[in-house]
Amino acid sequence: MNLLVKILVGIGSSVSIGFGIWHFFVPKAWKWYSYIDINATELVVAVRAINVFFSLSLVLFGIVNILLIFGDKSNRYSIIVMLVATCILWMTRFAFQLIYPQGSMNPVLQYGMLAAFLIVSLCYIISLIIIASQKIVSY
Repeated sequence: MNLLVKILVGIGSSVSIGFGIWHFFVPKAWKWYSYIDINATELVVAVRAINVFFSLSLVLFGIVNILLIFGDKSNRYSIIVMLVATCILWMTRFAFQLIYPQGSMNPVLQYGMLAAFLIVSLCYIISLIIIASQKIVSY
C-alpha cells in the first residue's frame, strides 16, 4: 500500500476514532439532557441511542479503515468501498458544519471544527483518489 495513503488514512482514522470516543461523553459534558423536558423519557432514550450509535460508528469506521489499509489480506475493492462510505460521512459532517454551524458561540470552536472536518475529509478523499487511480496489476 502507498505510504501516503497509509499516513492519510492513519490520520483520518485516528481523528475518527478519537472523535467517536470523545462523543460518548458529550451528552454529559454539555448537559444535553438538561434541555429536554423531564417527562420526555422516550426522547432521552432516543437521543442516547442515536449518540451511542453515532459514536460507535465513528470508532468502527476508523478501526476498519486502519485494518484494511494496514492489513495484508484486504483487496482494492473493499478498500475503495470503505473509503467511499467514509468520505460520504465526513463530507456530510463538513457540509452540516457549513450550513448549520455548531460552536457558533465561539468562532475559534466553530471554524476549528469546520477545519477539522475538512482535513479529515481530505485525508480520506485524497487516499480514495490515489487508490482508485492505481493501475490494476494482474498476474
